[in-house]
Parts: sequence; structure tokens; C-alpha cells
Amino acid sequence: MTEAVEQKKPSGLRLLGAALKDRKTAIMLVFGFSAGLPFSLLVGTLNAWLGEAQVNLATIGIISWIGLAYAFKFLWSPLVDRTRLPVLGRLGRRRGWLIVCQLVLAGTFLSLSLTDPSLAIGTFALVAVIGAFASATQDVVIDAWRIDVADETATVEILSSIYQMGFRIAALVGGALALVLSARISWPAVYAVMGVVMALTIIATLLAPDTARPADELGFKELREPGAVHPKLRAIGLIVVGLGWAWAIATVAWFMIRILSVAPGDPNPPKASEFTATMGPWIIAATVVLPALVATYFNWLRAHGRNVLDRAAPATSGLQRAADHAYSALLLPLADLVARLRWGVIIALGIILTYRLTDSIWGPFAFPFYLTELQYSADEVAFASKVFGVFMTIAGIAIGGVLFVTLGRMPTLVLGAIVAAVTNLLYADLAAGAPYIDAFASTFGLHNVGVDPRMMRLMIAISGENIAGGLAGAAYVAYLSSIASKEYSAVQYALLSSLTLLVGSLGRGALGEMIETDGYVAVFFLTAALGGLGVLFCILEWIRSAWAKGREGRAAPERMPTSDAARVAEGDTAA
Repeated sequence: MTEAVEQKKPSGLRLLGAALKDRKTAIMLVFGFSAGLPFSLLVGTLNAWLGEAQVNLATIGIISWIGLAYAFKFLWSPLVDRTRLPVLGRLGRRRGWLIVCQLVLAGTFLSLSLTDPSLAIGTFALVAVIGAFASATQDVVIDAWRIDVADETATVEILSSIYQMGFRIAALVGGALALVLSARISWPAVYAVMGVVMALTIIATLLAPDTARPADELGFKELREPGAVHPKLRAIGLIVVGLGWAWAIATVAWFMIRILSVAPGDPNPPKASEFTATMGPWIIAATVVLPALVATYFNWLRAHGRNVLDRAAPATSGLQRAADHAYSALLLPLADLVARLRWGVIIALGIILTYRLTDSIWGPFAFPFYLTELQYSADEVAFASKVFGVFMTIAGIAIGGVLFVTLGRMPTLVLGAIVAAVTNLLYADLAAGAPYIDAFASTFGLHNVGVDPRMMRLMIAISGENIAGGLAGAAYVAYLSSIASKEYSAVQYALLSSLTLLVGSLGRGALGEMIETDGYVAVFFLTAALGGLGVLFCILEWIRSAWAKGREGRAAPERMPTSDAARVAEGDTAA
């Protein structure tokens, strides 16, 4: 009977067709749009408005720190997952939180439309910060909803693909369409319209199915089994790490408030470059080094059987389960990584902190560079960056896939780091008048394809960077996936991917100051040089992984199967 039922289950295209008829997939499309719209409007498009409003670039760099909310959303995900909202909580485990987030986001865009950044930059930034936290929180809830409601028809994989589709549509609306509209109506009007659009997503939330809150929610069983570090000691470590994160976030917030509230004519205004130089290393130490050291200490305790449980001690309260959840988000991923990579974790963290550095550090200045410095129109930038650029990114991802098959993972990772750094020189050339780009276009006859030569310059620069970004992004995701444990893949990937943005975000204020003093050409040479750090760490990781593979190979005759199939499988894993 069971076999007969299984044979009737749809698969392949029939499964996709059945899923697309499911109400959950339609809701997922809107939720993807609801997640992508605020991300696009707050992290990217907002900088175009600030540049047009003549806000100085150092300040734009500081305001871009709001993007850290997306990077650190895992910190408050336990609270969102386990807290029942008053009144709205009756709507369901997830819907109550979603409605709050969507209302705050709609209010954020409407409030931004009523605020002049050139006259009240502090208020403007505060509203944007609130919106970023609401958006990041919405992401947490949507991710949880997708897992909650997935079933045999609307699978997690299908819902994830639909989510990405909605997110990309929102990127076009919040990016290209917003830029096109800004050339015809004012920026405040654009954000007012987007606020109304955001409010409409609440309809989908009200129609969305939800799951009941389990009476006894599952904890993290492995944390309370014999041999695990004692919960009381874990609690102390969690407090230490939590205080480090709290200090880092408070320090960044304090400096943002300080620099955005400087009185006109202040003879000694705070400087982002000084903050980055003096406090940046300490922030990295508090958020990366300190948790890694605590995780290493806990691994040592487990290995030596000290301060560990001699019998199972299940969680008996919501507070204990919440502490287990927080520990799994902050320390468990690093403890597992340190246990598996040992000293190699230093190289891995080096890659995580530097691989996408060139992209993340200058990204907020892209729109001001195109629109203000180079004087391209909003329509031109919308097409080149948000339409043409998307296809170039897809091309880069495809090239990355081909390179994985032909070269392997580590060569592709190194190549991705190299091209991500080198393509910054295209922008240096563009900022200097594009003599080399023009020579390239003339050599290959690109000036004869019916596109304005000036527009061709922008498209060549963007195509180079986006192809490199797509390739590097694919290589980086593959690398993170390769070092993430299958047992803790979700929390580990979330933590490691969030740390990717840390160094670049901290350096944006200083980079904005450098642009104002030294110009874009010098800055792009600097970002290209910074990309060399990622290349160096990738080469070290290549050497380390080759050494580890050779060590495993020498041990193979004693502990590994020698069949051809097994050797092929091992080769695939190493690649």
C-alpha cells in the first residue's frame, strides 16, 4: 500500500506544476518581493538619493553601516523564533512578526519621504536604521516560515527558488525602476510610492498559512548529552561572547550617532578613518577572535573530559532552550569549525573576512560615482547597472560553474579573488577618463555597435566587475559550503556568511573620506590592492588543503576503501 501511494506522488515537472498551483508558492513569491524591496531601497538605492542631495561621501559610508543589520540578524533570531507577540501573536507563529515588520517598513519608506537628508541627516539615518533592522528581522521570519510550511508538493527547494524569483523582481523595482522614477518625480515621491507597495504585501501575510507553535519546542539535544560541556559553563562563555558582540554593536552605533550629529563648523569633527584604524581591529577581535578562542577552549574541555556532563540534562525551561539556541548561533558553528580545521581555521577566517572585501567596501559609493562623479543619467545607470549588469552577473556565475568542473574548487576560488581585485582597475580607468577602456572598445569594434561611446565605457566597466563578481560569488559560496559541517550547516553558514561583510562595512566611512581627499582613481587602486589579501589567503588555503589531502592519501591504505568508485568519490570531494 505504501509503495502504491509513493508511486502516485508527482515528481519532476509534474511536481513543479503541482507546486505552482499551491497557495504557498504564490505567497512565497510575494514574501521574496517583500524581502528584496527594502534590501534594495535601503542598502543600494538610498545612496543614489544621498549623493544627489550632496551628502558627503564619508557620511554615506557611515550610513551604509545599516547593512550590518542584515549581516548580524542571526544574533536576534532566537528571540524572534521563540517570542510570542501580544495580540498579533494570535495570527500565528510567523504572521504576527511579519505584519509588524511590514508595517514598520512601510512606515520607514513613508517617513524617509518626509525627511530631507540634506537638512536632517541624523533623523534620516535613524529612520533608515530602524528600517534595516525591521527588514533583517523580516528575513529571519520568512526563512523560518518557508521551512515551517514546506511539504511534499511545495518543497523547501521549490519555495526557495520562488523566493529568489520574488527577491530579484524586487531588486529591479527597488533599483532600476526607482532610478527611472527618480528622473521623473522626486526621490521623496519615489519612496512614498515604495511605502505604499510595501504596505500591500501585508495582504499576502494575512492570506498566508501558518503553523502552530509546538507545545514543547525541540531544543539542541547534542548540547545536553553526556560528554557535552556543562550548561553552566556554556552560559558563562555565551555571556562573554554576547558582551563582546554587544560592545561592538554599541561602539559602531555610538560612532554613527556622533558623526551624524556633528554641529556645523565643529573644528574637531570625528573622523571615520581614525575610528576604523583605532577601533576596527578591536571590533573584529570582539566579534571574531574572542568567540573563536572561547570555542577552542570548549573543544579542549570536551577532548579532555573536563567540566562535561556525565549524564543527559535536558532543557527544562524556555530560558534554557533559548540559551541553547543562542549558543548554537554564536559558538557551536565556530567550535565545530575549529575542531575540524584546527590551525587551518585561521586561514579560513582570513578568507571569510577578506574575500569579498573589494566589493563590500566600495559598493555604497557606486551610485554616487555613476550619477554624481561621472554625470550619467538615472536612466543610463538603471539600464547599465540593474538590467545589463544582472545578465553579466549571471554570465559570471555560469563561468564559475564551468571552472569548477574543469579546474576544481581551489583554483576557481583563487581565480575569483584575483579577478574581483583586478576589475577595480577598470573603475580606476573609468574615473581617469577611460583611455584603456576606449582602446579596448576600439580594438574590438565596440564603438560601431550603435551604442553611445560614453555609455559603452560604463557598460564595459560594469560587465567586467559583474562577471568577476558572479564568478567570485559562486566560488565563495562553494568554498563556504565545503567547509560548513553537514550537521550544523544552517547555523554555521549563517554565521560565516555574516562575517563576510564585517571588514568591508567598517572601512566604508574611511573610504568615503579618502574619496573626498584623494579622488576615485586612488581609491580604486587601493581597493584593488586590498583584494590581494583575499588572494593571499586563498593561496594559503590551497596549500593547506593540498597538504591535508596528501596526508589523508598516505593514510588511505589503512583505513579507506580502495575501489575505483571510492577513489573517484574522494577526488570529487577534494575538488
